[in-house]
Amino acid sequence: MPLAERLATKLKIVVLGSAAGGGYPQWNCRCPVCDLAWQRDRRVLARTQSSLAVTADGAHWFLLNASPDLRQQIQNTSALWPATNGPATNGPAGNGQSGNRRHSPVSGVFLTNGDVDHVAGLLSLRERQAFSVFGTSATLKLIEANSIFRVLDPTCVSTRALQDGIEIDTQFGLRVTPFFVPGKVPLHEETGSVSIGGVGESTLGLEIRTAYARVVYIPGCAKVNEEVLRRTSGADLLLFDGTTFTDDEMVRLGLSQKTAWRMGHMAISGEEGSLRAFAGLDIGRKVYTHINNTNPILVEGSPERLAVEAAGWEVAFDGMEIAL
Repeated sequence: MPLAERLATKLKIVVLGSAAGGGYPQWNCRCPVCDLAWQRDRRVLARTQSSLAVTADGAHWFLLNASPDLRQQIQNTSALWPATNGPATNGPAGNGQSGNRRHSPVSGVFLTNGDVDHVAGLLSLRERQAFSVFGTSATLKLIEANSIFRVLDPTCVSTRALQDGIEIDTQFGLRVTPFFVPGKVPLHEETGSVSIGGVGESTLGLEIRTAYARVVYIPGCAKVNEEVLRRTSGADLLLFDGTTFTDDEMVRLGLSQKTAWRMGHMAISGEEGSLRAFAGLDIGRKVYTHINNTNPILVEGSPERLAVEAAGWEVAFDGMEIAL
């Protein structure tokens, strides 16, 4: 393939948000890690709720989840700003001539689950902008059942159901394959006894490919199973669930009675943690994202941060850019 064509299919990634639900610092929290942020300690950086933006051609961007902080994230990412001279459009939003003043490079949104911190940002994408929403049937049904999402005009915004292992060709140099990972139903859907660690439509990982790169994005995962290992092996980049450092992190701090497992996430450390699960696996770069406000890896130079870095992991931050 000629160099010019190869460069045209270069995978570019921007970490729009790297924190778990609630962001960092969390608005009502004064845990030891949040306290550093409130004191403006230079060892920590504020973070918005987790989301990525990816492109292969530099013109058509796809969001991986739409966090409640999406409007702020777009403002912070010039590549996602509306074009100064958008393409011609017809109908109520355009006059069929060049220079359309309402145009966004956001071409679609892939949802990994129906959690509030991954779907609420869709509400910021109203105002008659054409794009596609991709999610499992279960996730799309949650959105369709909530009337507030009707602000997304169906004449502009289309939906497409994702199926386990079935690749989606975006037509813009990116191919995306969703796959089920161990998880649980969204918090707002919990009733009675909650099953944790099951594999189904509730929780997805995404494998993103161009002709020359492969990235795996798993912001929520209750445990690493054989399918997760198979999908991540040999990847150029893995962005993985870094919610808590220890399973009982929030319990020990007196902030919650829920462990990471009960929340549908696996801890970083410990016998069942992700550090051990991925040790020795052939992966180009490994980056933790979806990091809870209590997680000490947010603190530069902390023992926990040094431990993950020594194991070859990076800690995502808002605005982090990766090109493959």
